[in-house]
Amino acid sequence: MRIYNLDGRLALGLPSGGAADVATASEGRFGPEVQAVYDRWAEFIGWARTYDGPADQSVDEHRLGPPVPRPPQIFGIGLNYRDHADEAGLAVPDRPMVFTKFPASITGPYGTITLPPGSVDFETELVVVIGVRAERVPAARAWEHVAGFTAGQDLSERELQFAGSPPQQFSLGKSFTGFAPIGPALVTVDEFTDREDVPLGCEINGEKMQDGTTADLIFGVPRLVEYLSAIVPLLPGDLLFTGTPAGIGWARTPRRLLHAGDELVTRIDTIGTMRHTFI
Repeated sequence: MRIYNLDGRLALGLPSGGAADVATASEGRFGPEVQAVYDRWAEFIGWARTYDGPADQSVDEHRLGPPVPRPPQIFGIGLNYRDHADEAGLAVPDRPMVFTKFPASITGPYGTITLPPGSVDFETELVVVIGVRAERVPAARAWEHVAGFTAGQDLSERELQFAGSPPQQFSLGKSFTGFAPIGPALVTVDEFTDREDVPLGCEINGEKMQDGTTADLIFGVPRLVEYLSAIVPLLPGDLLFTGTPAGIGWARTPRRLLHAGDELVTRIDTIGTMRHTFI
């Protein structure tokens, strides 16, 4: 099942390739607001799985917004791939390394992003969307709390990220306007051949930068949900950026950072692609 944000309205992707406006198709049972559906996720999924009506929307790039436009919380996980820890010259962590991105950094899957001064890097990530409140949830039950996956970029301005005396505070350097693009859809986990082995990567101006799979995560989705929910409740609509594989620009010699005019294309199998140009 695919969920879209089309012109700011909730839409259900259909096998035809089109979509149905949910407020219209449900005859008002569910409203048009995209974010609100996560508070009624179980009810919504029950209705959506039985819907057999027609498509009344086209899924055009210029209409697509973030499938989770106002997440209550955004968690990021650092050094969650062994090859990324290796390229950073850092030890593999013994527990998840957690930081936050601020919700105002969310943007959609296509468009332009303004570069701040400094050194802006890319990080392709599978993003978990929470569908059911999770509080002290064991790993064995973690998937019951997941609405689905979307694609994300954990864009990072490295100079601000690493500024100051240790321990540095990552959140501001990762939260400039547009630094959390997500999309193009939310896809439920049953759509994936293997929900724990999802290929992902990105390219800049046609040159491959990252190419990995979530099978290489150090801490998989169940462990992350268990770890975080033992400390703070995970709320419907929360986002969990699960980490990035090797290939980031900051770790290359010479460094390959983002510059005005660059086109960054992000892909995650089954979810689709995002495309952003930097200005």
